[in-house]
Amino acid sequence: MRLLSAFRRERSEPEYFYDLMARDTVAQLGSYADLRGATVIDVGTGFGFFARALSEAGARCTGIDHDLAELTAHEGRTSNQLVASALALPFRTGAADVCFSSNVLEHVPDPWRMGDEMVRVTRPGGTVFLSFTNWLSPWGGHETSPWHYLGGDRAARWYERRTGRPPKNLFGRNLHPVSVSAALAWARRRPDVEVLDAVPRYHPRWAEGVVRVPWLREIATWNLVMVLRKRER
Repeated sequence: MRLLSAFRRERSEPEYFYDLMARDTVAQLGSYADLRGATVIDVGTGFGFFARALSEAGARCTGIDHDLAELTAHEGRTSNQLVASALALPFRTGAADVCFSSNVLEHVPDPWRMGDEMVRVTRPGGTVFLSFTNWLSPWGGHETSPWHYLGGDRAARWYERRTGRPPKNLFGRNLHPVSVSAALAWARRRPDVEVLDAVPRYHPRWAEGVVRVPWLREIATWNLVMVLRKRER
């Protein structure tokens, strides 16, 4: 409820909203992996709030993002930030104890290539933490929601007519439909990872069972967290 309430302040107080979400997410990650002294790669670090929270938790964090403007948009940004593609991470295989990404998967044209790269750079025994907003959730269209249910292109045109400007997240260009089912299928067909958890990110524990219900999970999950453990060889 605190996060949902804070979401209303995203545009007016982005520092407050993203700092709160970053600290909450890092606490969630900390229940799966010891972050003290861990080498962490933050894929799609954006403004750097998650990288900062990871560093405060004791991790040695490197953030990558394809957009230099986002990396330099806020004061207090962390060091060790690189301009790079999530589809070709500039790290050697097995470089990280933890590979982390929050709300980036739906913004790349080849989401499972990004997932493959995250697994590649994680060491055997390490953790992959991957969260994204699924397309059929109430927020799947991002700022064009809920009109994305009528089609991504139509929702974008409606948004531009209403606001006088195109949405930041343009369907088919930097916003792509990703489903819970496709994410689970990708993870389960990889022989080198174990799925530790797949849960709705913002739901209470008692509501986590929606992920196991086909069709319902696509709408009710809102945002999926998958936590993977890379198998030891």
